[in-house]
Amino acid sequence: MKLAIITGADGGMGTEITREVARKGYHVVMACHEHKHAEQVREAIVKETGNENIEVICLDLANLESVAAFADILLKRGEPISLLMNNAGTLETKRSFTVDGLERTVSVNYVGPYLLTRKLVPLMEQGTRVVNMVSCTYALGFLNFPWFFTHGRKGSFWRIPVYSNSKLALSLFSIKLSRFLKEKGITVNAADPGVVSTKIITMKIWLVDVLCDIFFRPFILTPRQGADNAIRLLLEPQYEGQTGLLKVFKQAHPFGRKYQQHPKLEELWQRTEEIVAKYL
Repeated sequence: MKLAIITGADGGMGTEITREVARKGYHVVMACHEHKHAEQVREAIVKETGNENIEVICLDLANLESVAAFADILLKRGEPISLLMNNAGTLETKRSFTVDGLERTVSVNYVGPYLLTRKLVPLMEQGTRVVNMVSCTYALGFLNFPWFFTHGRKGSFWRIPVYSNSKLALSLFSIKLSRFLKEKGITVNAADPGVVSTKIITMKIWLVDVLCDIFFRPFILTPRQGADNAIRLLLEPQYEGQTGLLKVFKQAHPFGRKYQQHPKLEELWQRTEEIVAKYL
């Protein structure tokens, strides 16, 4: 049975992706932060799909030791990975720091998935598909070192710019990793979900969130609609062997030259390697 790993599988788009992958008969590992809630979601998906080969393993992308421990569990098992979906993400409302000294948004959206993917490469074979959930906001991103890793951006905390910077980093990682793994027949692509009604859209201000629920959420994409690009990159035969793509709306195409030749691409890779080196 083929193995699929999905981060943030217990909510929003992650649940939709998990459901579709389970329907295809994969052994699914739900990599989730909150075990109790994830178990409830797992049970519901098992009942709906009839696929009992779904399990929950805890993963905290804001803690690199947790990421390494999660990967080590799978490395000990030695089961080849067919699909890796880096779906989990956060849009923090204030600046906070992880035990590793990273800005939390940057750790969850970029450094954690980077380390997870890098550690799991030994379990990947020809035909393995890696998909990273990016965002159209990557176009607004700007990487200013070393502040990107420690504060998300230089200057005061603004949630959208910090989020955009983290998604730019994940996009550049997708480009670099697709080149790195191409000769092994492993594909690395990125999915842009659009603007989706998930728990990530919140200001944690009661009145603002109530108004958002009434006047904004009904007019944006549902989690299933937002998950569609990722699901297609993971499962559709037409994407077999295709790598370095960004799928946005219904189109899949290589990242633009601006990003393929981004001046910070190599420096980002090297700086991130230094941060995660002790876990690799």
